[in-house]
Amino acid sequence: MTSPQRPPNAYTDASQQHPNLILGSLQLLFWLVFRPSAWHNHLKCIDLILDTDSSLIILLRQGRWRNLALWRLFIQGLFILPILVNLLLGLMLWVLGEPIVNIAFRVVFGVAGGVAFRMAESVAFGVAFCVAKSVAFGVAESVAESVVFGIGFGVAFGVAFGMAFGVVESVALSMALSVVFGVAFCVTFGVAGGVAFGVAFGVALSVVFGVALSVVFGVALSVVFGVAGGVAFGVAFCLVFGVALSVAEGVAEGVGVAINSWRPVVSFPFLLVWNYLLYRLDKRRNAKSPCLLRFHSAFWDEWQHLHLPDLDEHLLFVIEHNPVEGKAALEYLSISPQRWAAQAAQIELDARSLEGCSDVEAIRKAHRSLLTSELESEVSLLLRIFSRISEDVDAALNQASAYNQRLLLRDVADKLNLQLQNFARSSDKYTVRFYPIIKSWREIVINYIDELTKITELRQEIDSPYITGNPLTLEQEIFTGRDEIGLRIEQLLLDRRRPPLLLYGQRRMGKTSLLNNIGKLLPSNIIPMFVDLQGAPSSASDHAGFLYNLAREMEKSAKKQGVTLPSLAREVLKSDPFTYFDEWLDKVEQALEQNTALLALDEFEVLDNAITKGRFDEQDVLGMLRHLIQHRPRFKVLLAGSHTIEEYQRWASYLINVQVVHISYLKEAEARQLIERPVKDFTLRYEPNAVERVLQLTRCHPFLVQLLCAEIIVLKNEQDPSIRRLATLADVEAAIPEALQSGGFFFADIQNNQVDATGQAILRFIAAQGEGAIVSRQSLLQEFPDADITFNLLLQRELIEEVDDGYRFQVELIRRWFV
Repeated sequence: MTSPQRPPNAYTDASQQHPNLILGSLQLLFWLVFRPSAWHNHLKCIDLILDTDSSLIILLRQGRWRNLALWRLFIQGLFILPILVNLLLGLMLWVLGEPIVNIAFRVVFGVAGGVAFRMAESVAFGVAFCVAKSVAFGVAESVAESVVFGIGFGVAFGVAFGMAFGVVESVALSMALSVVFGVAFCVTFGVAGGVAFGVAFGVALSVVFGVALSVVFGVALSVVFGVAGGVAFGVAFCLVFGVALSVAEGVAEGVGVAINSWRPVVSFPFLLVWNYLLYRLDKRRNAKSPCLLRFHSAFWDEWQHLHLPDLDEHLLFVIEHNPVEGKAALEYLSISPQRWAAQAAQIELDARSLEGCSDVEAIRKAHRSLLTSELESEVSLLLRIFSRISEDVDAALNQASAYNQRLLLRDVADKLNLQLQNFARSSDKYTVRFYPIIKSWREIVINYIDELTKITELRQEIDSPYITGNPLTLEQEIFTGRDEIGLRIEQLLLDRRRPPLLLYGQRRMGKTSLLNNIGKLLPSNIIPMFVDLQGAPSSASDHAGFLYNLAREMEKSAKKQGVTLPSLAREVLKSDPFTYFDEWLDKVEQALEQNTALLALDEFEVLDNAITKGRFDEQDVLGMLRHLIQHRPRFKVLLAGSHTIEEYQRWASYLINVQVVHISYLKEAEARQLIERPVKDFTLRYEPNAVERVLQLTRCHPFLVQLLCAEIIVLKNEQDPSIRRLATLADVEAAIPEALQSGGFFFADIQNNQVDATGQAILRFIAAQGEGAIVSRQSLLQEFPDADITFNLLLQRELIEEVDDGYRFQVELIRRWFV
């Protein structure tokens, strides 16, 4: 069975014209009246330089006469449409009781005379003078008939003028608008109004245009009738001609100016009936392709700005039963005057999608398909709540251990409880719609947490609280120690000189984890604003993007501390980013009240790299930081990185008197706690010599302690439950190869990014000597002469240490990697 396809020429403004000349001409008329976008696109398909003000005759004279489509448009506008319109109006006269002979004469005379006169006029006076202010030649005995016929003849002449001057200006006004609405105008406002307007305009026109024509025609006719007769006839003819012209012109143009303001209102009741019938028929056909939705007035009447009832329901029905057409219709309506229906349908689709999430796996994927930026503000806010919850569930399920999954999912459940309370207090229609969904999500998450607990108890597995992939966050209680560093930072923040701080330490030493948890170590009046420069700020393409992302990260971080900062719109920063950012900082200081902000910029080396590549200007960015440090006492700046300021001279010249806070290995007591009691109710016990061996292998390096202990738990969970809860020295040794493999990214970073080729050779040489071996400096210099700078770098990177007159590895696990 073939899948339904999108019908041709449906749900698009780039429709193809019907190949039949007559039907194609009527299609042009329809586009002019109802779908100007389709008309514009049709012109571009004919010739790219063709627009609404183009002159077709001039284009033909410019050498484009080989364009058959251009000739087709010329013929349809100048000949076919006037014939069709006059035939239509002839039919109207027949209904009014006019004799058929008279009707035939007027139609033939109107078409032939109008075309001939306009063609002759364009030759005699030039295209620029061929104005499409149409004239009714066959003025009938009754004023009503004169108006009707005048409109019809005006159509014929107006089309010719449109070909010469403006493809839309004249064709649309003189032809389409006068045809459809000229009669309605006369009926509504009375013949008298049209005549009065026409006579008034005709008098003015006759003075200018009539005299000129009288001279031209008078001279021509004087050959036969004589000069005096010709002039008299010319003057009389042109006076009548001008009045008739002005009557038709007054009616047509007067209506055309206001047509799109009243026509949608007049036609609205008829459209309601039409659209309702289409909806009922589509439901009866079960939206079988091609759907009747494509005939809905929303897809062909661009001037209708009134909301068309049930359009959103019709759209949803088609999307549900015929997704191909439904998606095409949704895309079309999203940029049309009926975009409200597209938004309403999209909201309901999102609600149904969220409603269909029956397990945590579906919830974790939900944020990928939500469109939060294209909808109304209140709905966008609701969808962002679901999107963030979905992202949090995804992050929780990405944790390696069931323990950490439960830990993060409990936090998600708390957020869902809070949102459930907020939703219950609101009577907004969208909140009411999404309330059952968030309630269902809460039950799903809580049930999954219970399942994880039962599975763990059933298997008697040991929960692993260790985090080896990402820095520790506020929610993870495994964060241990660093009290002395917190005290040191607090003392420096109280320094009246307001020096900038540098948190310096090797990779994976716990800098980011410390910054994430530094609020626990500092007084409550110091508000940490953590910004990871590896993320969006340094990835921005310009200063506006950098400052916008910087402000956004500051706002998010402060919110975690219970402080709400004013938002900063990206558009504001485009014209003068640093000035507007400085003004935003004024507002931030007001929001801080008596508190102090600690702006913690992690991985400052990434920002330096962006400056080196030329994305940001050094003086602008670093000058802004220096100004903030010197002139905003409520702000303190803390940089964090694995390099000293001296290694980046440009920073040293802007940030004077930087105070370094060195972060290194954990204290032994802190490391023991991380091994034996990382969290409350930890079920694994270690033999004393097993703990000592972990300390020897890791030297209390926080990342390596977690890496090795995590592999020990994996190993123990594979053992028999009778011996699972006690870790021995043999277990520690067995876990070493797995730790080296799973932590390969850490060791590879040392080898590839922190030392050069000479440094790698030195490390391999020392590693080959065995565990704890000390290699004399003399031996190393004999093997690696002229390597003094490299030795100093290895010492600075805390990879080796100086012992007596030699060197050895600081950490045994790192030595084993280089063996």
